[in-house]
Amino acid sequence: MKICLYLEYLHFKNGVLFKDIGTGLLSSYKNQKIMLERLGLKYTEKWEDDCDILQINTPWLKSLYLMKKAKRMGKPVIVCSHVTAEDIRGVFRGSQVFAPIMKWYLTYAYNQADIILSPTEYTKGLLVAYGISPNKIIIQSNGVDLKKFYKDDSKREAGRKAYSLSQVVLGTVGLAIPRKGIDTFLMLANKFSRNSFVWFGKIYNAAVVKALPKTLPENVVFTGYVSDILEAFNALDVFIFPSYEENQGMVLLEAAAVGLPILVRDIPVYKSWLVDGENCLKAKNDDEFKEKLERLINDNTLREKLSRGSLELAQKESLDNLSIRLKQIYTDLLI
Repeated sequence: MKICLYLEYLHFKNGVLFKDIGTGLLSSYKNQKIMLERLGLKYTEKWEDDCDILQINTPWLKSLYLMKKAKRMGKPVIVCSHVTAEDIRGVFRGSQVFAPIMKWYLTYAYNQADIILSPTEYTKGLLVAYGISPNKIIIQSNGVDLKKFYKDDSKREAGRKAYSLSQVVLGTVGLAIPRKGIDTFLMLANKFSRNSFVWFGKIYNAAVVKALPKTLPENVVFTGYVSDILEAFNALDVFIFPSYEENQGMVLLEAAAVGLPILVRDIPVYKSWLVDGENCLKAKNDDEFKEKLERLINDNTLREKLSRGSLELAQKESLDNLSIRLKQIYTDLLI
């Protein structure tokens, strides 16, 4: 069995679009490679005629061409549903305008696949609403690599020293874009001025996305892209993820693997796998964010309870567990 694992962005000018940027899409792609390697399956990252299955990560134009080519050759096609019209909104300037067009295109592209891998029930529901048959959609988490993400005291010490952090540190990891909830993050920083807030993640030019406020609270740091993501997670005591829209939110699994207590916005995507009071706290609005973050700051017992829940979640969503299911998906396609 040989898999053609294809991510179109990586073939554009030697992957310039992923230079100094961390995204869930790229993390998922790397996880797929790790699972194939651990399963002992052959794979190629560019099209080769002798592949048995084509697995597409983003169904853009070159990918769509390869999908049609594979189908003509009788090879099954898998597409990972990393992108929806809903999560395109609020990313870059003008994305709101293009979202309806993208919905039409994605519906067409996803329908070319034999199997669509959806990270959550929520994303599956979106695709079904687009008009895609639920029979071809399989729930398959993007997962987390427990060999890459784990609690590390030396990384914690280095990260906190690098950014002069002390006491209970609150923060997040991700692109600094409006959809990720920058407004709520800054509101919390103003409310809890005695605590340090850190946002690890690429900051885009103001011509591309809405710029950060010119004046930030004194207790806030936006680091930009960081190369040592394990150090970033370990530097934190509480992981805040106020994003307004996700298909899964891989950084949540990564934070969970480090054992961080998690505070998220209460949005539908988390309904089936994040449980308030067990592996996270959920907030519906700014008042709830303030109330629940105050509890996390002041209640060490609560933080420890949520930390244990996080670690259990990460183990369940580990690549070792998910790879078994992935192999069965491949096997069933080739029968």
